[in-house]
Amino acid sequence: MMGNPELEDQKGMIPRSLEQIFQASQTLNSQGWRYKMQASMLEIYNETIRDLLATNRMAVQDVGASKYSIKHDTNGNTNVSDLTIIDVTSINEVSSLLRRAAQSRSVGRTQMNEESSRSHCVFTLRIFGVNEGTDQQVQGVLNLIDLAGSERLNKSGATGDRLKETVAINKSLSCLSDVIFSIAKKEEHVPFRNSKLTYLLQPCLGGDSKTLMFVNLSPEASSTGESLCSLRFAARVNSCEIGIPRRQTQMRSSQ
Repeated sequence: MMGNPELEDQKGMIPRSLEQIFQASQTLNSQGWRYKMQASMLEIYNETIRDLLATNRMAVQDVGASKYSIKHDTNGNTNVSDLTIIDVTSINEVSSLLRRAAQSRSVGRTQMNEESSRSHCVFTLRIFGVNEGTDQQVQGVLNLIDLAGSERLNKSGATGDRLKETVAINKSLSCLSDVIFSIAKKEEHVPFRNSKLTYLLQPCLGGDSKTLMFVNLSPEASSTGESLCSLRFAARVNSCEIGIPRRQTQMRSSQ
């Protein structure tokens, strides 16, 4: 999802998507549209939210779980208390934030990966637009999520802190699977609150939202079992209908 943002041919989905958004906003200037964008970035590490854009890097790790609470309002908007939100006006500013966040993200070495992500990472871009000619207003939220990969303990060789991280990662991914399965079956109760990840993403998995998921597979024959699990998960996701997305528009009130 992240890749190497410094090299053009190695950029991941997150920097490429953001580049397209800023290019499109510049193109729409000629049609009278003016946009304001705000960015935030967090990780969910061992079921604890960490602010990856906090100015004090040590504070990212030291803050307790109680500091950041997730709240959803009646309009489907999500707010994480005390999370750093920064106004951005160019892709260069966003790239700088991505580099800053990467320095604070939790990574560690396992037998399967020299530099393994030990958390789920969520980059959020809030977009507000107004057309100066028609007074039409639009708004939306884009969440770009880098999920930590599931791990088999007999292959990762995780012990100590790595073991605790693996258990938390696998549990949250299992909760995500349960949520998607409940939505696919159109069950009355969907267990969004079973993990921080699913509760944070609740508005993304229903209502007016549109969701796209990529499932990455290892080409190694030794990973066949894990690849089959991933493909089964992808099939379950593909069968899930979350509703019809609608454009959030209104007319600007005259002062």
